Amino acid sequence: MLVLRRKKGEAIKIGDNITVTVSDIGQDCVQIAIDAPREISILRSELAEAAKVNQESAKADRESIKNLKNMLKNQKDKTNT
Repeated sequence: MLVLRRKKGEAIKIGDNITVTVSDIGQDCVQIAIDAPREISILRSELAEAAKVNQESAKADRESIKNLKNMLKNQKDKTNT
């Protein structure tokens, strides 16, 4: 991990096409501006984590539905025999 100190208005470059600028400094937070191409996804870490949890939950839901369908099919097959 790289740790840098920047003052208000100062920036850092990431690669050739991403610039992160300190736009404001408050008592307990820093406001940053990120200039990057549209195809680069930029998310706050808590949103990225929430998206990951939602994807895992959806995957578990799909698996549960698949299992339920299989159970119902097996019950139907047993009743028909």
